[in-house]
Amino acid sequence: MSASLVVLIIAIAIVGWAVLGYNGLVSLRNQVDNAWRQIDVQLKRRHDLIPNLVEAVKGYMQFERGTLTQVVEARAKAVSAPDQSSRMAAETQLTTGLGKLLAVMENYPQLKADENVLKLQEELTTTENQISFARQAYNDVVLRLNTRVETFPSNLIANNFGFHPAEYFKGAPEDQAVPKVDLSMSSPSAPSTPGAPSAPSA
Repeated sequence: MSASLVVLIIAIAIVGWAVLGYNGLVSLRNQVDNAWRQIDVQLKRRHDLIPNLVEAVKGYMQFERGTLTQVVEARAKAVSAPDQSSRMAAETQLTTGLGKLLAVMENYPQLKADENVLKLQEELTTTENQISFARQAYNDVVLRLNTRVETFPSNLIANNFGFHPAEYFKGAPEDQAVPKVDLSMSSPSAPSTPGAPSAPSA
């Protein structure tokens, strides 16, 4: 086999590897974009639910203005975030605020009788669960893309064609899961009756 033929075969192999590597990176980048769009759908639904929930509960929660304000302000930051990195940080802050709000709601038994609050709380809890699942799917594909971008030899293609690691969407450490709030109607337990005083000794 002539040297020129060997060189040609090697060149074809290198080009083929480069094409496959490039296409693989493009595919992963598109998967990351699609996974973020799935999260975005649920985040926008959460944004729509929050004002209704705050309006429904604020009449009962006169002493929780700070918690309600925190949620409203966090939502505003998330909606107006200028880029994806800022959006992720704002959404994490919003998740934390919602966790506190839902936990505080347990202290208001009047909410258990409000069907509108119950419905909104159930929809919001469902949405939070869907956000959690979508975030996990997004982070999984980000891991795959980042591994390809950062490891040899695929990083040679990534560096030359403008592929960069994607940012993970991390949940708040103290709010990995939004607390489940039980607002169902249930009869309170009867308070225990204190024992009768003992008769004085003679």
